[in-house]
Amino acid sequence: MTVPPLAPYPATRLRRLRQADWTRRLVRETEVRPSDLIWSMVVHEGEGTVPVASMPGVERLSVKEAAKAAVRARDLGIPAIAIFPHIDPSRKDATGSIAADPDGVIPRAVKAMKDAAPEVGIMCDVALDPFTDHGHDGVVENGRILNDATIERLIEQGLMQAAAGADILAPSDMMDGRIGRLRGALEADGWQDTMIMSYAAKYASAFYGPYRDAIGSAKLSAGQGDKKTYQMDPSNTEEAIREVALDIAEGADMVMVKPGLPYLDILRRLVDEFRMPTYAFQVSGEYAMIKAAGANGWIDEDRAILESLAAFKRAGAAGIITYFAPWAAEKLG
Repeated sequence: MTVPPLAPYPATRLRRLRQADWTRRLVRETEVRPSDLIWSMVVHEGEGTVPVASMPGVERLSVKEAAKAAVRARDLGIPAIAIFPHIDPSRKDATGSIAADPDGVIPRAVKAMKDAAPEVGIMCDVALDPFTDHGHDGVVENGRILNDATIERLIEQGLMQAAAGADILAPSDMMDGRIGRLRGALEADGWQDTMIMSYAAKYASAFYGPYRDAIGSAKLSAGQGDKKTYQMDPSNTEEAIREVALDIAEGADMVMVKPGLPYLDILRRLVDEFRMPTYAFQVSGEYAMIKAAGANGWIDEDRAILESLAAFKRAGAAGIITYFAPWAAEKLG
């Protein structure tokens, strides 16, 4: 883009447009609205709500409470909710066998939320880590995560979620080829309208810790290895381009960058390269840092939240998956 030459100071005084609130609003380039937000929440198998210690203000919700949250999202103008399960450790095993249980907490929550607020889209995580006793996202054999065997399990899980009424399936496992296989399975089973938002550029990040606390998969960090053989190296950019290109070619309707703020450069480049609906996930560690700094009086928490959301939009995100969604929607509405 060609930028016209600017008249020199004092003919050009850029502060003129900043001198009052109304002028700042008039020339503002980036706006965050409730319709830009996807509410990230955790549902659990019990009753009521359970606070997540590492994420002040976030609670695990029962199926009944999740249905109430869907109504709240509708009233706040939040278009969609992303749900993640907390599973009783006694029900987990090495293969995540209950991930595709049609009577599990995720399908029950999806049905309850769609009954309560059918206008709100529901996005389901397609991954095994909440259901495995080792905390990995796939089937493990001799310490190695098996790609193709994992995909078979993910297809079962995704088809179950679609049958329960999920609008968007979001595979977060980072197995090679899973988008194409899942898209083919959905088409074959008559779920051609079910969308796929791929965790296309998901990095092996240190910012996921509080989430693993929230869903109860923290055991991985206590001697179960790491996820670096399937999640991306934080140092890489070109690899993200290849990952996203493959997922789009395999049938992804939308793509995602995760985490968010540390990877704004990746987000911007993907938007420029592919012109696809591209989302950013403001992950649990980002949430926890802002809350902790705010609680200690080190930053203005409210301003920091809104500034962080604006950063995603400024970088080109079509929307933001965030635990701050209900608070932000109230502020922005």
